[in-house]
Amino acid sequence: MTGQPTLLAVLLEDKGLHRYGTFRAAYEKAARSLDRHLDGSAPSRAQFHRWLTGDLRRLPYTDHCRVLEQMLTGYSAGQLFQPTPDGGTPAPAHGAPDSGQELTRAAGMADVAAVYASRSDFAANVEPRVLFDGASRIRAAGLSLNLICQQVPDQHLRRILAEGAQLTCLFLDPDGEAIKAREQEEEYAPGILANLTSLNIQIMTRLRDHLPAPARERMQLAVYDETVRFNVLLAGDDVCVVQPYLPQSRGIDSPTLLIRRTGTPGGLYPIFEQVYDAIAERSRYL
Repeated sequence: MTGQPTLLAVLLEDKGLHRYGTFRAAYEKAARSLDRHLDGSAPSRAQFHRWLTGDLRRLPYTDHCRVLEQMLTGYSAGQLFQPTPDGGTPAPAHGAPDSGQELTRAAGMADVAAVYASRSDFAANVEPRVLFDGASRIRAAGLSLNLICQQVPDQHLRRILAEGAQLTCLFLDPDGEAIKAREQEEEYAPGILANLTSLNIQIMTRLRDHLPAPARERMQLAVYDETVRFNVLLAGDDVCVVQPYLPQSRGIDSPTLLIRRTGTPGGLYPIFEQVYDAIAERSRYL
């Protein structure tokens, strides 16, 4: 804690929204205007207090940041959770756009809700399992799929499968030629990525084998053997996490895009859903 209120606290007080009850009502209204699935997502009273005092180790979840940026147009979440500068309230990060400017800026983002310099930055700000809550299906295609296999607890995957969600994981074939080419590109000794991928497949196979029959049928594992270009994770029908595979860089070091489909023409979600579907059609199911 810094002893200074956050910029968020100052701006909310200026708007008469510094009391929890009035803030919650305004927050819920802004959330519904963004996405009907965010209805009821307001922070608790204790969270709200931490937001105002700056008692935070990291930014709140992405959805909270999106709603606050909607409520306080022009200010970024990063600005809102900084201590109030001695010189007074800073100008908005993007100025104060009128409706025409805001439409242009939003359209230019192509449904990209956030960009992270690496997967580690993404994981520090967004818990993968939070993306899965409420999703009727989860589809992933990539190399080893560490985001699911290593970062989401088995018990969480069991729960969402028991609640009726479908889970499909498409791995780069550990016995194929494409993974050998990727090992050379990342300058690994032969077998490093293949062994990691085999381990993750074994982890997910063991999980599937211990599920009750109905849930087991909703979990599919497959492999494919072709040049790997993207790691694509689709949560439900409106959230997508995408990473490119870069030359000589590990997946954890690659930029990460968080995409939320809004229905606006030109969004990226349908593009990466097509990438996933094309891989799924050419995969061999285990």
